[in-house]
Amino acid sequence: MTNPLLAPPALPFDLPPFAEIRDEDFAPAFEVALQEARATIAAIAGNPEPATFANTIEAMETAEDRLEHVAGVFFNLVGADSTPAREALQRDLAPKLAAYSSERVLNPALFARVEAVWQARDGLDLTPEQVRLLELTRRGFVRAGAALAPDQAERMKALNERAAVLGTQFSQNLLADERDWFMDLTEADLDGLPEFVRTAARDAGAERGRPGPVITLGRSLIVPFLQFSPRRDLRERAFRAWVARGENGGATDNRGIAAETLAIRHERAQLLGYADFAAYKLETEMARDAGKVRDLLMRVWSPARARAEADAAVLTAMMHDDGLNGDLEPWDWRYYSEKRRKAEHDLDEAALKPYLSLDAMIAAAFDCANRLFRLEFRALDVPLYHPDARAWEVTRGGTHVAVFIGDYFARPSKRSGAWMSSFRGQRVFGGAERPVIVNVCNFVKGTPALLSWDDARTLFHEFGHALHGMLSDVTYGSLSGTNVARDFVELPSQLYEHWLSVPEVLDAHARHWQTGAPMPADLRDRLLAAQTYDQGFATVEYVASALVDMAFHEGAPPVDPMAKQAEVLAGLGMPRAIVMRHATPHFGHVFSGGGYAAGYYSYMWSEVMDADAFEAFEEAGGPFDPGMAAKLHEFILSRGGSVEADDLYIAFRGRMPGPEALLKGRGLLEVAA
Repeated sequence: MTNPLLAPPALPFDLPPFAEIRDEDFAPAFEVALQEARATIAAIAGNPEPATFANTIEAMETAEDRLEHVAGVFFNLVGADSTPAREALQRDLAPKLAAYSSERVLNPALFARVEAVWQARDGLDLTPEQVRLLELTRRGFVRAGAALAPDQAERMKALNERAAVLGTQFSQNLLADERDWFMDLTEADLDGLPEFVRTAARDAGAERGRPGPVITLGRSLIVPFLQFSPRRDLRERAFRAWVARGENGGATDNRGIAAETLAIRHERAQLLGYADFAAYKLETEMARDAGKVRDLLMRVWSPARARAEADAAVLTAMMHDDGLNGDLEPWDWRYYSEKRRKAEHDLDEAALKPYLSLDAMIAAAFDCANRLFRLEFRALDVPLYHPDARAWEVTRGGTHVAVFIGDYFARPSKRSGAWMSSFRGQRVFGGAERPVIVNVCNFVKGTPALLSWDDARTLFHEFGHALHGMLSDVTYGSLSGTNVARDFVELPSQLYEHWLSVPEVLDAHARHWQTGAPMPADLRDRLLAAQTYDQGFATVEYVASALVDMAFHEGAPPVDPMAKQAEVLAGLGMPRAIVMRHATPHFGHVFSGGGYAAGYYSYMWSEVMDADAFEAFEEAGGPFDPGMAAKLHEFILSRGGSVEADDLYIAFRGRMPGPEALLKGRGLLEVAA
């Protein structure tokens, strides 16, 4: 039988044939795809004709088409619906794919051709996008070690393969800890919890074959449990398990992996002539250097910490009023903060959730995209990789734009968090292709699924990333969509979150799932008024993680990352009742692959821009101002990485922003003043 991963596309929109793909199809498909890619790259490198932009740079753009297709299907499934067979193959593939990548970028003949085109660039009559592609291609080779001496290149190859193994192991260990832990509850243990948490716990127990309700480490279940459970002993047990992911000893402990990963990154950076990994990483980002990153983070840290300490004093007094002496602990914060929010803002999350059904929030995200960019969404009846996933065709003016897949519910086979990915990106050269984009979330499944406000923001956030992929309009696939600087990639996603808070959007879509009644105006207004509530806590836990990430990658790597983490937090004066959002052993952003290594700050760097960008809409005439929407589409969402990020933002806004809008948006401006 023909391997479905290697067969010509046969489904609408060239979707992968998910219903036909078996786990045993992946290994032979990768073998064929790797052989094909190696042969094509060898032909490009060995071409006897003089190097040209067409026969070298453009030729590399399509050299790995089959490999990218197979890898796109496989790695999306590993993240969203893992199986033991897929995890085993992922471990086997990690060093093989890293070895192939090293062979490619450390190929002297191939780099010589790239360099020849680069040196001749001024006489080639290239378009601006072609110049950009050439620049980034050459930069990628140099930064991967193409100019190294042979012995250094061999060492780089070995380091790359080991790093790939470690990243895979880190992510699989984390998934195992999240999948395997649960806390059995009795019905009596559910006392005091709102009905949506009770139902979610019962459903989680049934899913795991337990006799009663359970709490798992899925964020959409454990966070509301910590918010509402009056049982301090159970909150403590659940919280300790949550923050201990990756550091429980045994086969899934990630602390040694983190230390070795940091050492490898430092050695790779020094091989390339950089002082440390932070200098290497930040060279190509908007921030450019670690000093600018620290300046921004510390400018936000000081007012955030002051706000958090003031809030901690209030929450401690509330706890003492309950007859509990001693210090406020991390497992107490969310519980007393929720009680305080209800008292001060008359806002109860249990009262909000009936107005935030998953289907309504999807409709809201689609409606905003329609009003801003004239996109229309039509549900598709096509086979997907899991029964929970669903798909839509995205069109504009009757023309096909993309396929969008939403996979929203938590399950043991899915890694935690939320993300946007693609099964296919946009391109024109090499055969015009429109993207197939997927959003993956971990919401609690229900009938219907009801979201928290944080869940709804996550949905809008990931859909902002999806728009960045779907609206891409460039020539070359390697420049399309989210292939941009790491501290720019979060701008579309964080900016899109703002539309969830637009009153007319809530009035239209935040409707009671049973009655269809709109959210009462007073509830909506209280919700919006409370948006900066507890921002001291949220900002402190995030900035602490970002500063620890930077400390790991500046200077010599720490022998004991946990000791370094403790040192950084002590130096910051970390409030005792708040922990890092991502402690080292479960800091997947930094250690599962390294995309956010020395880059976790990028959420806040982008937030400076997203706050300023939404102000531009408000100044121009409102959140759906057509002129600003057109500029957002033209200069941000459609251009991918075809232009430097700074230039794109200036084209959109006319200038680069300062952090004032960010501080204002988090309710910290008056504290910083």
